[in-house]
Amino acid sequence: MNLKRLVFTSIILLSALQLQAQKKISGPLIHEYGETFTVPQPDLEVNTEAEYKVVFDISQAPEDPAALNPYFNTVARFLNMHGYTKVDKAQLKPVLVVHGSAAYGLLKHKFYKEKFGVDNPNLDLLNKLHALDIPVILCGQTAGARDISVEKRWGKTQVELSAMTALIHYQNLDYALISF
Repeated sequence: MNLKRLVFTSIILLSALQLQAQKKISGPLIHEYGETFTVPQPDLEVNTEAEYKVVFDISQAPEDPAALNPYFNTVARFLNMHGYTKVDKAQLKPVLVVHGSAAYGLLKHKFYKEKFGVDNPNLDLLNKLHALDIPVILCGQTAGARDISVEKRWGKTQVELSAMTALIHYQNLDYALISF
């Protein structure tokens, strides 16, 4: 009976220690966004010599217009996770291709507030991504369909003929696709 209790207690303690090992951290490349969890001993080791070219296909917005788009935040998580593993920033090459309802997240505060009644919660993060030379591409078809003119959108937005065109372009340049 005591042996069973000892084994059970040991399993519980080991599980608790393992859970404690994964703590939430912010940065190092984008502070205030993209918090990640530490992963002390991943089974698949991160190749710190590789180039991480990825195009994020972002088409959805949160239901609450006052909330940060979690898919924009995922790009910050991608950068921070790999930054902590000592992958050099120059080897991290994410691109955001934005369409669908997510496109409203590219509106300037004035126009976002007209539409939703609150300031755009995404602009600070978008500015931080821009400071790291991360392209943010808006689908031209979505811009037309949702009346997101050049005057209304965040000034660093790039526009492509369509999201499909941009996604094909980057995949032809060997970017991996991550789609939401």
